[in-house]
This record gives sequence, structure tokens and C-alpha cells, in this order.
Amino acid sequence: MNKQPDPSHIMQTATAFWASKVLLTAVEFDLFSVLAKESMTAMQLGERLNIHPRGRFDFLDALVALKFLDRDGDGPDGLYRNTPETDAFLNKASPAYIGGLPEMLNARLFGFWNELGTALRTGEAQSEAKIHGKPIFEELYASESSLGTFLEAMTGFQFANFLQLAEKFDFSRFNSVCDVGGALALLSRTVASKHDHLVFNTFDLPPVAPLAQKQIDAAGMTDRISVVSGDFFRDELPKADVITMGNILHDWNLEKKKVLIQKAYDALPAGGAFIAVENLIDDARRENAFGLLMSLNMLIEFGDAFDYTAADFRAWCSEVGFSDFDVIPLAGPTSAAVAYKGV
Repeated sequence: MNKQPDPSHIMQTATAFWASKVLLTAVEFDLFSVLAKESMTAMQLGERLNIHPRGRFDFLDALVALKFLDRDGDGPDGLYRNTPETDAFLNKASPAYIGGLPEMLNARLFGFWNELGTALRTGEAQSEAKIHGKPIFEELYASESSLGTFLEAMTGFQFANFLQLAEKFDFSRFNSVCDVGGALALLSRTVASKHDHLVFNTFDLPPVAPLAQKQIDAAGMTDRISVVSGDFFRDELPKADVITMGNILHDWNLEKKKVLIQKAYDALPAGGAFIAVENLIDDARRENAFGLLMSLNMLIEFGDAFDYTAADFRAWCSEVGFSDFDVIPLAGPTSAAVAYKGV
């Protein structure tokens, strides 16, 4: 007997934004930081976070059902507490906090994604570029506050990937690394903590420098990580044995991707390695849903930017002279695409 079609997957996906908004709002309210200190009842939490009585139980119990909160007991006396995951990653006091990305998703991207249909019809960005008529990075870098929020979001998003890169890629035969678009120097700090012999340049636009330096100083790595300011389209990249780019190539159209790949090649010695950390789409474009959704996000953010496959990366890098390639799976849907310059 043929199995009857089931609409459950359709309905689950169609309403997925409900669950997303509940989690993003919990991060906006800083609920998980509050609960990191002590378990609380719905009444206590409602008063602490200024949640109206009508929504308190639905909101908190939805978080329980979605596995973002645990609860001891039922009814008004039930005590809510963080799960191990939310306590580790969404409590601002935790060193592993990744809430910057949910904060940005809630404040910026949630509304922009409502214009996906417009983006698909026009091929044009639906972000700040549409609203203010300025390139998105010009808008984000316009103030230290907006820049700091953006960089914190990107930092939280990448920590697990950079940690796995430090563990899985063989850095032992190299001496220096330049992280291009280094933001708060997270990649440099993470890899440096695992490989004592390496020295680093973290390269980004001038407004980023004081924010990156603050993080480097706090990590006690001033003697190993240098902040270098510049524009990677206008300036040459600092020379290094390894050039890394974490979620950089996908921000640009094909012409600019190729410019950055050429610059990476030129900055490397014979035998050097170029590493692009991205949510690589599988070559058949059937499996990495997150990578494909991220590419749609690039459409909404920039218009002509897009994510790509490992086969795309190999083809582009081959054009400028890279001779050997590798793909290293990292956390979740993310991989490191590696191109080696021939000796």
C-alpha cells in the first residue's frame, strides 16, 4: 500500500518563524542571563522582564517545549531554569556566549527577510542598502555602536568553526597567518591558543582596529597578534604562510571574489595555503540547506553576493594558479575550503 502524503513537514516549516521569534525574543529580553543566576517562577520572571500576565506561561512554556528551558514542577509554582546549552551559549556571563548573532537576526534580518519575494524578483538587496541608499558595510561601520554589534554577532557565529579549524588543519609546517577581514581577531586568538609557534596579522578596516586590539590585549596575545588596518580591495594583503578568510568571500559578487582570491595567491609563498571558512554548499546542491539559505541571505543583504560549492572554489582558485585543494568539515554546516600554492 502506498504511503499517504503527510503535510507535517510543510506545516512545521511554514510556521518555523514562530519558534524562531520566541527564541530571538528570549535573547532580546536577556532571559537566559537572568536564569543563569537562579531558577524562577513565571510570576517572578514576568515581573523581572516586564512580561504581561497574558503571555507569561505561553512564552515560557513554549521555550520549555522547544527545549530551550527546563522546568521543575508544573503550574504557578514551577521553577524555570536554563538548559545546559542555553546556559553555555546564551548567558552573557558565559565565555562561550553566541547571543550576538541572535540579537542581530532579531534587530536586523528578521524584518529584511520579509522582503525575500522582492529580492527574488529584482535581484536587489533588501537591507540597509535599500533603506539608506548606502552600501551595507558603510552603514554598519558608520558608528562604533553598530560596528560593535555587527562584529560581536560574527564573532559568536564562528567560534566553534575556528576551534575545529585549529584542531583539524595542520598548522605545524607554517610559521605565520594573516586573517583577512579578521574582525575582533577571533580566528587569530583561537588558532594562537592551540599553536604556540605561529604569529598572526589580523587585517580589517581602520575602524575595527581599536576593537580588535582590546580583545587581543585581554587575551594576553599582544606579542603574537598584530592588528593591520587596510581595505582588502585597495591594498595588498600582508604576506603570510597561511591566508585565512572567515565568511568573507560569500559577501561579494563573482568578480570581487576572484579579486580576493588573486590577492590571497599573491600574498602567499610557494607552498602556502589559502583557507576560506564558509557554509560550503554541497556540489550537487541537494543537502546543505543552511548553506543555500545563507546564500539567499546574501541576496537580501547585498543583492549580487552569494555562497558557493567546493567545486566553485576549486575552479576559481585554479584560474589564478593554486594547484592542490582540500575540504575540511568543521562545525555543523560549515567547512574550510583549502587551496595550496604550488612549490
